[in-house]
Amino acid sequence: MDDKAKILLVDDREENLIALEAILSSLDQDLVRARSGEEALKALLTDEYAVILLDVVMPGMDGFETARDIKRRKKTRDLPIIFLTAVNSDPDYAFRGYAAGAVDFISKPFDPWVLRAKVSVFVELHAKNKQLRDQTTLLREQAAMLREQAALLRSRPTEQPRDAGDRLRAVLEQAELVGKRLPAALRPEFEELDRRLTDLHQALNNEHPPPP
Repeated sequence: MDDKAKILLVDDREENLIALEAILSSLDQDLVRARSGEEALKALLTDEYAVILLDVVMPGMDGFETARDIKRRKKTRDLPIIFLTAVNSDPDYAFRGYAAGAVDFISKPFDPWVLRAKVSVFVELHAKNKQLRDQTTLLREQAAMLREQAALLRSRPTEQPRDAGDRLRAVLEQAELVGKRLPAALRPEFEELDRRLTDLHQALNNEHPPPP
């Protein structure tokens, strides 16, 4: 399985794309090119990205328009965007950029150390969020399996629920660890899952109390 993050590089000038790729190649992630805002939006339809480096001045759809369209989509509204601007760019660009959803600005020519440092932060954050989403999915699957086991125990009251109870306690402990590191965006879903796990644990205890 490829664990590399995708980084979308959006610039209409070939030399700028080459410079970005040269600077970011040491991060060992998947660098994806887009030569226009329209091409960037198409790329976002099929793949998940950790961060977008987006040129402000482009023919046709400029960086501000592209960012606004990205933020309108539910799938990409939380995707971090770093705008790329010229050193002598309009001072109003910063205000317009943040209003369009940018998280940062980087001026051309790029400072290699600054660029790599900023991009690596979002790559690491993307990896952690993906790990937490995977853990939440696993917990959901385990909860469904335990609900099936609980239903089976109800239909066979003479069987001992010890194994199911032990497994449920292990899932609850794992859920507690995940909950401490969960980002705000995933917390409502996690709280609902945690509530269901707790209800299931209580139901098992009520139906099969431990021997005196």
